Amino acid sequence: MTDLLAPVALTGRGFLVALGMAGSIAIFGARGISHIFRPPFYVRLFVRSFVEFAYFSLPVVAMTAIFSGMVIALQSYAGFAKYGATSAIANIVVVSVVRELAPVLAGLMVAGRVGAAMAAELGTMRVTDQIDALTTLSTNPMKYLVAPRLLAGTLALPLLVLVADILGVMGGWLVGTAKLGFNSHIYLQNTFDFLQSMDVVVSVAKAAVFGFLVALMGCYHGYNSRGGAVGVGAATTNAVVSASILILAFDYVLTELFFAR
Repeated sequence: MTDLLAPVALTGRGFLVALGMAGSIAIFGARGISHIFRPPFYVRLFVRSFVEFAYFSLPVVAMTAIFSGMVIALQSYAGFAKYGATSAIANIVVVSVVRELAPVLAGLMVAGRVGAAMAAELGTMRVTDQIDALTTLSTNPMKYLVAPRLLAGTLALPLLVLVADILGVMGGWLVGTAKLGFNSHIYLQNTFDFLQSMDVVVSVAKAAVFGFLVALMGCYHGYNSRGGAVGVGAATTNAVVSASILILAFDYVLTELFFAR
């Protein structure tokens, strides 16, 4: 009987661990948000984090967006040409890029780049007792290390996604006009006619949520790192994996919220 119940017990323990982790992350995030609105606010650290999120992540996000738009145009043409519906390619590209690809891919790229670096930095500070030293110096670590990063991620990723929206559509336009033979004016006209302001609003809203999640996971796993260099490495991996999973999960939730009828 014990052997039969072992899988159930294992599943129950896993569920309780996951529930405890979710609660711990939620409390950590709530504490970080609360410190954003209470003085003092460390502007220099916010600017540094904002530049790290927005400026230094721009090349990888831009390259990802433009090639994604190009691939979507090629794949759409390969499928739609069989049914004589190639005129809809511009519509498919703009909707795919703006609604889904730009925010999701930008979030994943930033999670791999900035989220990992953030977890490594804070993890190193934790295992070398620098975070405890901040407390000794009467500096709140949540306010000094976490709050500026959360705000920077929330504000920076929407700007990156706006750039990704433009470059992704441009990638589709390049392939459509240079390779597939579409008229440039007609392609752009179809793009602007089909694009709705709500699509851009949702894209930016998703980006803000994803940016917050990337910063939250990077800060949480780095801040709670344990076990020396091995612990820092584990924190870095966990930050990227958890941020990526949450981005995909919240993408579904937000799509359901905004577009489900």
